Amino acid sequence: MHSKTIYPVSKFGGELGVPGDKSVSQRIAMLAALAKGTSEVHGFLRGEDAMSTLSAMCSLGASAKFEGDVLKITGTGGKFKEPANPLDMGNSGTGTRLLAGLLAGQKMTVTMTGDASLSRRPMGRIKTPLELMGAKIELTGEKGTLPLTIHGTPLHGIRYELPMASAQVKSCILLAGLFAEGKTTVIEPRPTRDHTEKLFQALEIPLHINGSEISLQGFGPAGPQIKARRMTVPGDFSSAAFWIAAVAARPGAELTVRGVGLNPRRTALLDVLKRMGALIEIEITEEEGDPIGTVLVRGTQLHGTETGGDEIPNLIDELPMLAVTGALASGDTVIRDAAELRVKESDRIAVTAAHLRAFGVEVDEHADGMTIHGPARLHAPKEPLDSHGDHRIAMSMAMLATFANAPVKLAQVECVATSYPDFWNHLEWLGGKVE
Repeated sequence: MHSKTIYPVSKFGGELGVPGDKSVSQRIAMLAALAKGTSEVHGFLRGEDAMSTLSAMCSLGASAKFEGDVLKITGTGGKFKEPANPLDMGNSGTGTRLLAGLLAGQKMTVTMTGDASLSRRPMGRIKTPLELMGAKIELTGEKGTLPLTIHGTPLHGIRYELPMASAQVKSCILLAGLFAEGKTTVIEPRPTRDHTEKLFQALEIPLHINGSEISLQGFGPAGPQIKARRMTVPGDFSSAAFWIAAVAARPGAELTVRGVGLNPRRTALLDVLKRMGALIEIEITEEEGDPIGTVLVRGTQLHGTETGGDEIPNLIDELPMLAVTGALASGDTVIRDAAELRVKESDRIAVTAAHLRAFGVEVDEHADGMTIHGPARLHAPKEPLDSHGDHRIAMSMAMLATFANAPVKLAQVECVATSYPDFWNHLEWLGGKVE
């Protein structure tokens, strides 16, 4: 088990780019593997989650190689081969749920496994709609969890109202819908990140979007004919969020993040930070597909705010870092309607609240969120803080540690590599000290 010690800093900021978007990288790996020919991918994330998904696609018959910073993926033309062994999806919930949809209509049997954290996460939420489409899915874990076995069968389109706001479940159904007969419609209770829809449109796969309804006319068992092409992965906003929020809450600090994805379905954190008084400027430099641009942040004293409702799906991954920001802001910061956090890589509500209290922050934990009473006078916890194998917990607490009164030890930090392998180097680049 790896650990890191993070030291308090007095000056923090600068300029940097962040690694490729984890969600987009995995979707591109799947769609390029489905395409005919060799796709050229710029900015693909080399984090463990994205690499697990890429490896799975190679086990299904695609091939991939890096040439410098460019990833070339030669697709199967829609003819996947049955893998000889179970697909190890590592820690990737996105890869597992989306790939289940892509494979549900294939004439093969595929089993997917994952690490201890992924093996605790709920998979029944994809099993239900896929079985309504005609798929045969087995979940042999103790609580409807991994291992997951798909016995590919002919699919038919469905009209499905999502019981929860989940971009992963929505994308799973849309990918299955590509190989179904007839029309598949997904209805969202709240807007979620739309990377799959944007990639479908970029690949000329017809979609009809009417408010909260996304419809797709299936191509049947043969699936769509997709041509390989050049694709660019934007910088991951969720990775940039750690630096943006930490600088926003540090008076006198300044930060520029370049090449970051600014899809409005991902950037609700910026809206929340602005309500807290943050000084943030945005410049869009590329508008096609997922917008890409530059974020400039100047630090100031923040004040508390409330977030909930439709805003939550669009900052769900940033909520642990928002809670950290709330500890530094004056007044109360309230997070509600975020029960989904309890079934992430860890129970992020319970773990975040416990860790904030270890720093001396007053926190009220709720079933669907928390209230953070700031500003707190931070004291370095006496005992190491365990990430519980959750990369976003590890990185959020590392950011809070830079504001503490003494060095803070974080345990089980190897999980950071799932999404942000250069995180510790970038922390030092911006003025932090890590051992």
